[in-house]
Amino acid sequence: MIELLQTSTAALLTVTALFSLLVGSFLNVVIHRLPVMMERQWHQEATAFLDAQGHSVPARETPGDYNLWVPRSACPQCGHRITALENIPILSYLFLRGRCSECGTGIPLRYPLIEASTALLSVLVVWHFGFGWQAAGGLIFTWALIALAVIDLRTTLLPDSITLPLLWLGLVINLGAIYTDTASSLIGAVAGYMSLWLVYQTFRLLTGKEGMGFGDFKLFALIGAWLGWQLLPLVILLSSLVGAVVGISLILFQGRDKAQPIPFGPYLAAAGFIALLWGNDIMALYLG
Repeated sequence: MIELLQTSTAALLTVTALFSLLVGSFLNVVIHRLPVMMERQWHQEATAFLDAQGHSVPARETPGDYNLWVPRSACPQCGHRITALENIPILSYLFLRGRCSECGTGIPLRYPLIEASTALLSVLVVWHFGFGWQAAGGLIFTWALIALAVIDLRTTLLPDSITLPLLWLGLVINLGAIYTDTASSLIGAVAGYMSLWLVYQTFRLLTGKEGMGFGDFKLFALIGAWLGWQLLPLVILLSSLVGAVVGISLILFQGRDKAQPIPFGPYLAAAGFIALLWGNDIMALYLG
């Protein structure tokens, strides 16, 4: 099987697409459940702190174990447990016509879109790098960016449980110079975090407001650890341009309140993916 994947591009891309559909289905679980898990953990920690200080805290009803594995996925409206046949990526959504088989409640379109996007972007990564460690690492990097981008878009959160392990993994991977040398990876992580931290502190001093969250610093550090400091200017330029265009468009055409925060993580993630595949070519074209 390994020999077939090494010698046949068609087989490699087909296996990548099919496997990535399953990964996309799991990412849907992560995107939905991880923010809920974080909220419950914060509540438990706050309750424990207040109890220790002698403050009375009203009891809060919480169901049993809740993590990425249990309980089984169910319809939020009627509680119908999703069967294996109803959980086939994309196909189940089409077969069910986007509705719960029990009560007919609509299933959000984001589920098949995330599955399809995961497969498409994964195929692009493997097509670009071919069979090898660069492709394997690029898939992990891409899947993490998808999860972070959608979570930030929905909740304005960038979970440390994703950003920090991926940051360390980027540093470890580049000990073998998979994407950049060790020094560039280390400097990239530090420069990524500190550059946005300085922007944040400067903006806060000038306006008295917080312009972005600490999760953005960690995400930019993650990208720097994987791709090296040399690509950070490209990433921040692309993400800032797209973010500015989208933000202005929302204000002009949808009447969005200027004071309402716009998540920056999705633009950093998109720019990071572009830099992974074509960053060096873009920089070479610019410098040349």
